[in-house]
Amino acid sequence: MPPNEFPADTVAPELPPVEESSRARPAEPAADGPPVLGRFARSALLITVFLCAACGLVYELSLVTLGSYLIGDTATQASITLSVMVCAMGVGALAAKPLRQRAAAAFVVVELALALVGGLSVLGLYAAYAWLDLYTAALVAASCVIGALVGAEIPLLMEMLQRIRKQEAGSAVADLFAADYVGALLGGLAFPFLLLPVFGQIRGSLIVGVVNAVAGLVLVLIWFRADLSRPVKAALGAVTLLVAAILVGSYVYADRFEATAQQALFAYPIVWQRQTEYQKIVLTESVSPFGTPDTRLFLNGDLQFSSVDEYRYHEAMVHPTLAGPRREVLVIGGGDGLALREILEYPDVESVTLVELDPAVIELARTDPRLTELNRHSFADPRVRVVTADAFSWLRTAGADYDAVIVDLPDPDQTSIAKLYSTEFYAMTAQVLAPGGTMVVQAGSPFFAPHSYWCIAATVRTSGLNILPYHVDVPSFGDWGFVQATRDPAPRLALDPPAPLRSMDELSLPAATIFAPDRRDTGEQPSTLMHPTILELARKEWV
Repeated sequence: MPPNEFPADTVAPELPPVEESSRARPAEPAADGPPVLGRFARSALLITVFLCAACGLVYELSLVTLGSYLIGDTATQASITLSVMVCAMGVGALAAKPLRQRAAAAFVVVELALALVGGLSVLGLYAAYAWLDLYTAALVAASCVIGALVGAEIPLLMEMLQRIRKQEAGSAVADLFAADYVGALLGGLAFPFLLLPVFGQIRGSLIVGVVNAVAGLVLVLIWFRADLSRPVKAALGAVTLLVAAILVGSYVYADRFEATAQQALFAYPIVWQRQTEYQKIVLTESVSPFGTPDTRLFLNGDLQFSSVDEYRYHEAMVHPTLAGPRREVLVIGGGDGLALREILEYPDVESVTLVELDPAVIELARTDPRLTELNRHSFADPRVRVVTADAFSWLRTAGADYDAVIVDLPDPDQTSIAKLYSTEFYAMTAQVLAPGGTMVVQAGSPFFAPHSYWCIAATVRTSGLNILPYHVDVPSFGDWGFVQATRDPAPRLALDPPAPLRSMDELSLPAATIFAPDRRDTGEQPSTLMHPTILELARKEWV
C-alpha cells in the first residue's frame, strides 16, 4: 500500500489540529530550563549590568562632590551634572541603535571609553579648575560624554540579553532594569563609605574605571567571543592594555598630581592638608613682607585667618561681646582656637563651650605647633568643653543659658553653611542667650560684599534681638564686619579687657559703627531655610 493511502472503506485517523503560531515558533527548551551555558551567560550579563550601573552612579557622584568641594554650590553642581547627564543618556541610547548588529564589540568599546573618561573625569576637572579656569565648561563636557556612554549601554545590553535567550520585551526590560537599579544602590553606598574615605576622589574614580573596563571585557571575551573576529579581538586587547596603562599610571602619580594642582590654587607653600568628609583643610606658610612667618588656614579654598593680622579680627569679635556678663560663653565654630585664646584671658570666665562640626580642625588646632603657638594651647584649658556636632542640630536640644554667644563660622557661600545664616538658626541661638547676654556674628565684608553683610544683619534682627552692626580693618581680608545682638533696646559697643588690646580701644569704637554712605543698609530680605537669600548673594559677591 502506498504510503499515506488507506483502503476505501477505511477512515483515516484524525490528527490533532496544529496551531498556526506553533508552526513558526522555535523549539522550546527542555522542561528543566535552558542549556547550562545559556543560563550562566545570562547571569554573567546581569552581573555586568549590576557592576556597570554602580560605576555609572559613582561617576555622577564624583562630579557632584568635586563641584561642591571646589565651587561650594552643591545644589547647582548637582543640577548641572544630573540634568546634562540624563539628557546625554537619551542621546547615547539613540546613537547606539545602529550598533546593535555588532553589540558585543560595540559594548566593549563603550565600556573602555567610559572607563577612560569616567576614571579620569575627576583628575581632568581638577586640572581645569586649577590651571585653566574652565571648570563649568569642563563639567558640562564630561557630563555629556559620560552620560552618552552610559546611555549607550542599555540598548547594547538588551540586544545581548535577547541573543542569549529570547524573552518578551517587558520581561527583558524588567530583568535589565532590576539589575541596573540595584547596581546603582551599590555605587551610591560604596562612594561615600568606601571609595571617598579610603581612596579619595581621584584614585576612587580611577579604581571604578578599571572595574568598568574589566567587567565589560570579561563578559564579551568569555560569553560572546564567537561574535568577534580575530582582528577585532586583537584590536580590543590592544586598546584595553592602553586604557589600563593610562589608569594605572594615573593612580600611581595621583598624589603628585593632586599636590601640584593644589599648590597652583594657593599663593603660598602648602605645609599641611587634609580632605575630610566635611571640607578641604589647607595650611600654608610663608614669610610676610615684615619678615615674620605668615601661617594661613583655608577651608574649601576660603581664607580663615592669616597669623600676621588675625588678632585684629578676633579682638574685634570677642572683646566687645565680653564687655558685659561672661561667666558662661558659647562659641559656635572657631575650631582654630583663636577666639578661645581671647576669651580665656578673662579670669572670671568659668566655662567655654565650643561647638565645631569637623573634628579634624580641632585636632589640627590642638597638635600643630604653628596653631598651638597662635592659640596659646587654648584647648588645654580645663574651662574649655569641645562639642563635635552640627551646630544647627545641637542648638535644637541645647538647654543651657550663655552669657555670651560668639558665632564664628565660614562665609555662607556653600549650601551646607547657608542654614547657619538663617532666621531659624538665629532664633535658636537667641533662645540660649541668657538675659543681659550678648551675641556676635561674623558677617563678612560690608565693603566687598555689602548685600551679603546687610542680609545677615536683617536675618539676625528676626531673632527678636536688637542689633548693632560694626566693622574693622583686617588687612588680609580688607574691611570686615560683625553684627552684635542683645536684648538691650539700645546696643552699644564697649570694652572691658583684662589687658590693653593691640588693635582697638574705647576711642576707636565709635568709628567702628559708622558706615560710608554707599555701604549702608541695602534693605535685604532675611534668609530662611526655604529661601536662602544669603546663599545667592554670597555667590554673586564672593565666588
